[in-house]
Amino acid sequence: MKANANKRKFEKKIVRKETRAYQGRLQDEINQDRENHGKKPFPLDKFDKDDTKAIKESTTDPESGYYVKDERTKQFAYLFHADADRNGFVLGTIVTPGNTHDSHILEPLVEQLIEKVGKPEAGAADSAYKTPAITSYLFNKEITPALPYTRPRTKEGFFRKRDYVYDEHFDCYLCPSGETLKYSTTNKEGYREYKSPKQICATCSFSSRCTESKDYQKVVTRHIWQAYVEEANHLRHHQDVKPIYAKRKETIERVFADAKEKHGIRWTTLRDLKNCRCKRCLLSLPLI
Repeated sequence: MKANANKRKFEKKIVRKETRAYQGRLQDEINQDRENHGKKPFPLDKFDKDDTKAIKESTTDPESGYYVKDERTKQFAYLFHADADRNGFVLGTIVTPGNTHDSHILEPLVEQLIEKVGKPEAGAADSAYKTPAITSYLFNKEITPALPYTRPRTKEGFFRKRDYVYDEHFDCYLCPSGETLKYSTTNKEGYREYKSPKQICATCSFSSRCTESKDYQKVVTRHIWQAYVEEANHLRHHQDVKPIYAKRKETIERVFADAKEKHGIRWTTLRDLKNCRCKRCLLSLPLI
């Protein structure tokens, strides 16, 4: 929802990153994983380091957020998050600044849904929500995730991550040439790092397709909640899950299309979050 603010009138500021709903749970599991691997747990202040980011703040409407979709779409905006049932009825909404990532809002949106309507059996969402944090949250809530296939983002000419096979029993990766990438550490973002032997990789015939590292060491990362993403990928092919995801384009996508075309949510003349939330409440959307 485009904000009533000139995108050229802004100040650059350094602000604290918003606290993610799952941050405390993630920190506990990171430290537990490090202890299981014989590493020292991070002190709590370690997670707070570099916990800032640079933003553009509008001088006209400071509560809006600078939204970037592509090179042509850059503007101050608000985001209208919503969930809907299988019939397209809106069950809950949250409005945030335009620089808030979609995935950070799913957990509070689902909690709002559970409190007001009830816990759903399954939920469909687009690829922005296919993250370790979201899939782990949904499985722990006993909500079946219906998520799409995502293409691997690998540089042309290099091995894809699926070419490195994870051995769950020995907690290591096997590269295409058969070498073992052993566990090195778990970083503060929750990713385990597996590293290859430098001496062997330096003479490997596959090194040009494996890594651009100057010391020829390949590093493969795996999130501590990656197993939940893999399970969601398996469910994507299930005969009961396919129809759920197919419903997404007929329900929530239609809600957003109608909101923009028929209810004025493409842009707003109001300013600040409070007024934009009131505008959402006054719309003649099929809220129940």
